This record gives sequence, C-alpha cells and structure tokens, in this order.
Amino acid sequence: HESSSLSDLESKIQSAALQNKLTIIDFTATWCGPCKAIAPLYKELSEEFDAQFIKVDVDENPDAAQKYGVSAMPTFLFIKGGEVVDRLMGANAARLKELIAEWSL
Repeated sequence: HESSSLSDLESKIQSAALQNKLTIIDFTATWCGPCKAIAPLYKELSEEFDAQFIKVDVDENPDAAQKYGVSAMPTFLFIKGGEVVDRLMGANAARLKELIAEWSL
C-alpha cells in the first residue's frame, strides 16, 4: 500500500496498532536507485509476513518524512503499538528480512 499524506499514514499506523500488527514503512523516492533495487524484495516480504507494509514517496509526502526524521533513502521504519521500535537505513536485504522476522513475532 502506498500512503500519500501524513494523516493517511497515521491512520494506517493506528489501525495496525489496534490489531497489534507490525507496520513497516519504506520511505522511498522515484529517483533512488537502491530503493528500486530492494522494491521487489519488499513486495515479496509483504506477502510472506503478517504485517502492514506501506510505501511512502518522500517527494509526494514530505510531511511524513520530516515527522519521522527520514533524510536518506531507502529508510525502513518498524512501528509497533503506534511507536517506532526500530529503523534501517539503506538497502540491506538480509537485515531488512531479519528485522521484519524479529518484530513480527
């Protein structure tokens, strides 16, 4: 799922928190090479794990990037219970999978 506004993103985060589900946000940009490289894996992981996966284009939704202090792409945020519990900067496929597995328990 893509999220184009901060209010939309926050409502998705709250909804997942009520269901006790992990939310993973991929802060990305169309001009970012590493973002494009890891996109297929992110999609694959979204089908493998029972969590909410959201993509945020920082150019379309700068308010969300600013709120969460995202300055480099890709940045992955892990949110549980409405709070950021972890973050991963860069297209590190192995670490991304590890963190999703760890936090989705």
